[in-house]
Amino acid sequence: MAEQRQASGDAMMTRIGQAVMLLHGGDREEARNRFAALWGEIGQEGDPLHRCTLAHYMADAQDDPGDELAWDLRALSAAEGLGDERLARHEETLAVRSLYPSLHLNLAADYLKLHRPEAARVHLDRARAATDSLGDDGYGDGVRAAIARLESRLA
Repeated sequence: MAEQRQASGDAMMTRIGQAVMLLHGGDREEARNRFAALWGEIGQEGDPLHRCTLAHYMADAQDDPGDELAWDLRALSAAEGLGDERLARHEETLAVRSLYPSLHLNLAADYLKLHRPEAARVHLDRARAATDSLGDDGYGDGVRAAIARLESRLA
C-alpha cells in the first residue's frame, strides 16, 4: 500500500514536471490547461507537496497579476500545511525549506506588480531570511540574485 502511494506520488510529480517543461518552453496556455487538470485531480485537500509544487508553477503561467498572487498564496499555504510527520522525512524537509525563499520572492514580486510595496517588502524580508536553506548551486544563486534585483527595485 505505501509503495503504491509512493509510485503514485512520483507519477504526479512527473506529470507536474511535464507541464513545467511546457511552461519553460513557452507554451503557457497548454501548461495552464495541464496544471488546471492536475489541480482538479489533486484537489484542495490533496498532498500538500503536490499542491505547493503545482501552485508555485501555475502562478508563473498566469497573465493576470491578481491570479498569479492567488496561486502563489496557495503554494505558500500548501507548504505551510505539510505536517511534522511529513517533514520528518529529511529529503522532503530540505525540498520544502528550499522553496520558501522562492515562494516569498514570488509573493513580493506579485505585490509589487499590484502596486502594494509594503506587502512586497514584508515578503522580500521573509525571502531574504529564508535564504539559509538554499544550497550553493545554480538554483540557490539564482534565487539570491532575484532577491537582490527585487530589493534594488524596491529601494
